[in-house]
Amino acid sequence: MAEPGRPQRASQGIAGTWPTGRTASAGGFVPAGLGAGLGVWPAVGGTLREWAKAEAGPGRLFPWAPIAFGCGIALYFAADHEPVLWVAAATAVALALGAVLLRRSRWFAPAIMIAAVAAGFATATWKTARVAHTVLAKPLYSVSLSGFVETRDIRERTDRFVLRVTAMEAQRSDVKLERVRLSVRKGTAPDVGSFVQLKARLMPPLAPLRPGSYDFSRDMFFQGIGASGFAMGAITVAAPPETGGIRLRYAAVMQGLRDAIDARIRATLDGDNRAIATALLTGRRDAITTPVNDAMFISGLGHVLSISGYHMAVVAGVVFFAVRALLALVPGLAVGFAIKKWSAAAALVASAFYLLLSGAEVATQRSFFMTAVVLIAVMVDRRAITFRTLAVAALIVLAVAPEALVHPSFQSFYAIWADATLAA
Repeated sequence: MAEPGRPQRASQGIAGTWPTGRTASAGGFVPAGLGAGLGVWPAVGGTLREWAKAEAGPGRLFPWAPIAFGCGIALYFAADHEPVLWVAAATAVALALGAVLLRRSRWFAPAIMIAAVAAGFATATWKTARVAHTVLAKPLYSVSLSGFVETRDIRERTDRFVLRVTAMEAQRSDVKLERVRLSVRKGTAPDVGSFVQLKARLMPPLAPLRPGSYDFSRDMFFQGIGASGFAMGAITVAAPPETGGIRLRYAAVMQGLRDAIDARIRATLDGDNRAIATALLTGRRDAITTPVNDAMFISGLGHVLSISGYHMAVVAGVVFFAVRALLALVPGLAVGFAIKKWSAAAALVASAFYLLLSGAEVATQRSFFMTAVVLIAVMVDRRAITFRTLAVAALIVLAVAPEALVHPSFQSFYAIWADATLAA
C-alpha cells in the first residue's frame, strides 16, 4: 500500500497495472497505454455531470442536506481551537441567505450544501457554548457534596447516579462543579429526585484510551458532568433547601414508572426472561446473566437488547393496528371518519411515551423521529415511506444533539443509509 499523501509507484494505474513500457507525448513521457486511456475522462466527466443533475432534481437534493450538515459538525470537532460563536452563526446566516437568493440559479445546489455545512458548524459551536461548564482538572480525594439526584443507573455489579451539585467543599480547592457521576455499592443508589449529602472521591473525566478511540470525556461534557468518582461512607437523605424544578420532577416520575414496570415483571417472570423483558421495556440491562449476554453478542443479536428501530416499529405497529381494528368495530366511525389517521395519532403518542420511558438514547431518538415522520405523513395524506424519512430524522437528531454524530449509536444512521442507497 502506498504511503498516505504519496503517489503510488509502478504498481497500480488508472485501469489496473501500470505497463512496463513508456511512450512519448507532447509533455514528456507517459506510461504506454495511458494516452489512449485519457480519452475516457470526458465520458466519465459527462456521466458525473448527469448524475449531479439527477441528484439536484426536484425533491432529490434534500437527502444530501443532513450529510452536509454532519460534515459541518465534523469540521467543528476537528478544529484545533474553539470557534467564535457569533462569527460561526453570522457566517451560517449569510450563506443561508445567499442560497435563498440563488434558489433559481444553477448554483443553488452547491450554495445550499455549503450553507448546510456552515449551519452544522454553527449548531455544534452553539451547543458547546450552551452546555459549557467547569470540568475537574485534577483528582480530589475528599469532597463534601450535597445536591439532587437526577438519574440512577442500576448496573450488574455497582450502581451509579448523577448528582446535580448545590454545594461543594474540598480542601485546597475552590472548584465548583455543576454535576458529578458517582458509583456506589449495588442496591444503595438513592432515589431520583431526592436531596442527598455525602462525601466522595472525584476524578477528572476519562480521556480516550488510545488516539481515535471512544472519548468518554466528550460525552460527559455534553451531559453536563464535570467529574466522576465514588461515594465514601453513608449517603444521607435530607430536606432540600429549594425545589428541584420541573425537569427533576419529570425525571422522578419516569424513574418511578420504570421501577413499577420492573417490579411487575419481577412478580410475573423470573430468570433471563424477566431480565430481557425489562431491557426491552425500560432499557435496564443489568439483570441479564453473563452467559446469555455473551451468547447474544456472539450470535450477532446483541443489538436487539438496545431499544432502537425494531422495538419502536413493533410498539407503533401494534398500537396502530390495534386501535384501527377496535375503531373498525363501530360502523359509524369506520364509514364516516378517518380512523386510519386516528390510529396513526395514537401510535405516535405511544411511540413518544416509549421514547421517554426507555431513556431516549440516540438510537431510540433516531427510531422515534423516523416513525413519527411516517405516522405524521399518514395523518396528512402524504406518502409515508420515502428516503426523506431518514434525512428528516438525521437532521432533527443532529440539530438537537450535534455531538451524536461522533457517538457509536449514530452508526445506525450510516447502516440504514447504506442499505437504502444500495436498494435504490
